[in-house]
Amino acid sequence: MYLIFVRHGDPIYNPDSITEKGKLQAQALSHRMARLGLDKIYSSTSNRAIMTAEPTAKLLGKEIELLDFANEKYASADFGVDSDGKWVWCFFDKNIYDKFSTEEVANMGFGWYESELFKDRDFGKGINRVRTETVRLIESFGYEYDYQKRSYKSINHKYNRVALFAHGGFGMAFLSCLLEIPYPVFCTRFTQLNCTGVCVIEIADEGDKIIPKLYQYANDSHLYKEELPLDFNGREIY
Repeated sequence: MYLIFVRHGDPIYNPDSITEKGKLQAQALSHRMARLGLDKIYSSTSNRAIMTAEPTAKLLGKEIELLDFANEKYASADFGVDSDGKWVWCFFDKNIYDKFSTEEVANMGFGWYESELFKDRDFGKGINRVRTETVRLIESFGYEYDYQKRSYKSINHKYNRVALFAHGGFGMAFLSCLLEIPYPVFCTRFTQLNCTGVCVIEIADEGDKIIPKLYQYANDSHLYKEELPLDFNGREIY
């Protein structure tokens, strides 16, 4: 099966919504999703994620199932920091980014958050929360997780294509857990998703050691097709 993770459209954070540009992005995305076909559509409980999912749900005649654990308010509490008096994601803070890049943290692998470098942070609580919920979600698709092998096996998989509409900051933690890549490694090698950026993850349907694989990251071909402005986190990328 394929799990398609999508960041919301161009946002309005207060009140929680998307801009007119974001609505156009969501419409363009819906044409792409409708062509693919989806068995299930999930969204974070945030309005901006729901509004991005709605055009796709309407075209496909599907209900949107809400996943509260994907709401970015939790991720922002877990992975947000004060940087010179301003709130930012931890991976945008130079001090923490530099710590993420150290040999010590790399050598600690999945136990990275136990490093003395993060003794004043509670990153472990956040990453373990996301990991637990991520495993629960994938198991609901008919796969069983092996905590020792850090992989899945197919029990009775139910779907071919599933989409989750959520957020960029949450997505960094979610994708690191799903792909079994330690969070500091992921954050120092992948940029935060662009608006309506699409990630496609394959979860094989057979075998006793299934490791999800990333097929596409931050794909915005739907914006090209509809000739919409190409804006990747404030920069135009061609």
